[in-house]
Amino acid sequence: MVLVRGLLGDVLRRKRLRQGRTLREVSADARVSLGYLSEVERGQKEASSELLAAICTALDVPLSTVFAEVSEDLAREEALVLAHPTIESEVVASAA
Repeated sequence: MVLVRGLLGDVLRRKRLRQGRTLREVSADARVSLGYLSEVERGQKEASSELLAAICTALDVPLSTVFAEVSEDLAREEALVLAHPTIESEVVASAA
């Protein structure tokens, strides 16, 4: 089972790093605590729509773009699991 919050965190982290920005900078611009943003990026917290909107605004990236990337990543993960059913148990084990 693929966790969407993990994929979402990965996309947000990639966007931030491509901009050469720190967690501190983005958390200040989004008015979100540094620790919470870090947990969202690591897929440990489910972000509300308001929080996601604030982070995307701080990153100057449309929320729809973030969701589109998450959708693409999810499709790749699902295809991988369907092609190799034993991978699903490995993915679940590594997420725990």
